[in-house]
Amino acid sequence: MNIFKSISMNRLGIKHRYDKLWVGIVAGAVIPFVMYAVLLSISDALAGVEGFPLGGIRERTLTLIALLSNVIPMQVFYRRHWDDSMRGMVFPTLIYAGIWIYRYGSELLNSF
Repeated sequence: MNIFKSISMNRLGIKHRYDKLWVGIVAGAVIPFVMYAVLLSISDALAGVEGFPLGGIRERTLTLIALLSNVIPMQVFYRRHWDDSMRGMVFPTLIYAGIWIYRYGSELLNSF
């Protein structure tokens, strides 16, 4: 009887303790919120600077950049072959993308 048979493996045959679905879900849900807070702080600071041509960055752009910040941890998970964590990041990312399209989709389509 092989003792390693009960351990689920990834494509390299190794299972890291953080290669779990819930780790990806938590990372995918928390990272965009943190990135949005950082980007909002930067945007507010730039809006107060005289001579800055944009006068701050639009909320729509900030939320999209925050949503796309999930690409960075997804790439880290991919390089470490944490397939289950990558799979977990997909769920909150798709939910956030759906919310973004629901919130700003009509605004984008009416601008053409």
